[in-house]
Amino acid sequence: MKSRAAPSPQATGGQRSTVDALAGLKARSAEALFQRLGSRITDPSLTEEALRKLARDELSEVIDAEQVPLSPEERRRLIRDVGDEVLGLGPLQRFLDDPEVSEIMVNHKDQIYVERSGGLHLTDAAFSSDEQLRRVIERIVSRVGRRIDESSPLVDARLEDGSRVNAIIPPLAVNGPSLTIRKFAATPYTVRDLIDFGTLSSEMAVLLEACVEARLNVIVSGGTGTGKTTLLNVLSGFIPDNERIVTIEDAVELQLQQDHVVRLESRPANIEGKGAITIRDLVKNSLRMRPDRIVVGEVRGGEALDMLQAMNTGHDGSISTVHANSPRDAVSRLETLVLMAGMDLPLRAIREQVTSAVDLIVQLTRLRDGTRRVTHLTEVQGMEGDVVTLQDAFVFDYSAGVDANGRFLGKPISTGVRPRFLEHFEKVGITVPASIFATPPAHGRR
Repeated sequence: MKSRAAPSPQATGGQRSTVDALAGLKARSAEALFQRLGSRITDPSLTEEALRKLARDELSEVIDAEQVPLSPEERRRLIRDVGDEVLGLGPLQRFLDDPEVSEIMVNHKDQIYVERSGGLHLTDAAFSSDEQLRRVIERIVSRVGRRIDESSPLVDARLEDGSRVNAIIPPLAVNGPSLTIRKFAATPYTVRDLIDFGTLSSEMAVLLEACVEARLNVIVSGGTGTGKTTLLNVLSGFIPDNERIVTIEDAVELQLQQDHVVRLESRPANIEGKGAITIRDLVKNSLRMRPDRIVVGEVRGGEALDMLQAMNTGHDGSISTVHANSPRDAVSRLETLVLMAGMDLPLRAIREQVTSAVDLIVQLTRLRDGTRRVTHLTEVQGMEGDVVTLQDAFVFDYSAGVDANGRFLGKPISTGVRPRFLEHFEKVGITVPASIFATPPAHGRR
């Protein structure tokens, strides 16, 4: 076998000098483009397409002024790369464009992780400096009317496609600016997608669709990153098109497909510490907007009381999410959030509010194999003494074990217990096949 000749030092040095020259040109072009565009980069009145065209025109002039000989392909690549750095998200842009990446985590400028197929992977991407990372963060937050600076060093925002963004900068972030992006699918997931993913079973889907059509109040419960918002989107797809929906969120993420939707978003305080509009303010206001359905992206404070009262006073069919690790924890979490409203209510009164308002808890869990599964469909039945009574309709079967790759083989199965709200289904003319509750294992009341 012939041995391959090693490249000469002169050739290696020549390639390195060419790469260095292009890197230097790229850095100079990016800086010049920043200076030329100025505040127009963060001008919300300019569409992304208009801003891109403006940047291409300005960048062509910058490259011409450099008088560096470039092939047509090198010129196109340079314009694309500099455009991504100045107008896009720099080294993160390729991960945003990658449909297999579900989350991007920038710990600091030269340590970037992504989530693929439920697993975390360290990438070879890096920002050239903290300043470049800071520019990307400022560009994101300014486009949605938020700000980030030393007086307000952390922020929740969103990208144009609805992807969720959290950023935090010094002095709170000791190692430099940090950025987390939870991507949303370009095309919203359907219930068929979730069944194919194994997130829920077809029997569960039938029951959930009936619950939404019958205007039951549903709480989607789960930990961070379990897919609560995705499931909330899917559930909202069951709402009839002729109903008026008001959505309330910290940062707009829901992708409802109906036409009759009013989307409300909370607002943080301005630089003087005034002008904040909270989720609770928006929930109260939504009651005056003649909603058929109220969809709260997540309850995390005193708005829980207003939401429960709305559910109890004619606004049936409301849907929301809450952070909790089990249906029982979800009830306790709602009780705690109601106390945060500042009302001196006895615990029994709060529990009565919860049991009369909430009909169904849908529990999402992210399993060890990285998959996201609905592990419980649990009916809130009422109270026995001072205890809220819950009854599982479906639970995830862990007893099936795992395969050779560590993936759980189980699926959600019926407990065989028919929920009490089936009587309500009959009153409103909604039927579900009795077969979806077949082959029950023995499960008692918890």
